Amino acid sequence: MSQAPVLLLPGWQNSGPEHWQSRWEVLYGDTRVEQHDWMRPLRGDWIARLEDVLLSQTAPVVLVAHSLGCMLTAAWAAHSKNTHLVQGALLVAPGDPDTEIGQSNFPSFSPVPMQRLPFASTVVASRDDPFTRFERAQSFAQAWGSEFIDYGPCGHINAESGLGDWPEGRALLARLQSPTP
Repeated sequence: MSQAPVLLLPGWQNSGPEHWQSRWEVLYGDTRVEQHDWMRPLRGDWIARLEDVLLSQTAPVVLVAHSLGCMLTAAWAAHSKNTHLVQGALLVAPGDPDTEIGQSNFPSFSPVPMQRLPFASTVVASRDDPFTRFERAQSFAQAWGSEFIDYGPCGHINAESGLGDWPEGRALLARLQSPTP
């Protein structure tokens, strides 16, 4: 059996060329879900775009979300009737819309849906993420029914964190991507 395809869900401002998501897109052929407006994200628009992309897939996928992409995953799952199209989700450095920066830049993503995700998921959080307090990331994981990975002090787990191709993240993805018996 083949592994589930990967959809990349970047956060606010997209992921630049040195971000591990962009590197995975080049290295592994993962598909980025392009949003209409990366700078002024609107939850409804982002949900509609994700739904459209998912409906165009020929097999269940694994979502790999970073920052606001994690909030997109939770919001989409709370409203979609097509959650069966997702096999799992790797949710990295969830960006909290209830912080000052979140309220200023992506207020439509608040409140955060705090219900269990209907698919397997893993939240990876850093202890010194400037966009989400560590305890808040833990509460997201608990509410979503996600495995929680404490990634130590690693900033926003992005290009500035110096992860390169982030092979450790790819190993976490592989656990979600493998077909279940």
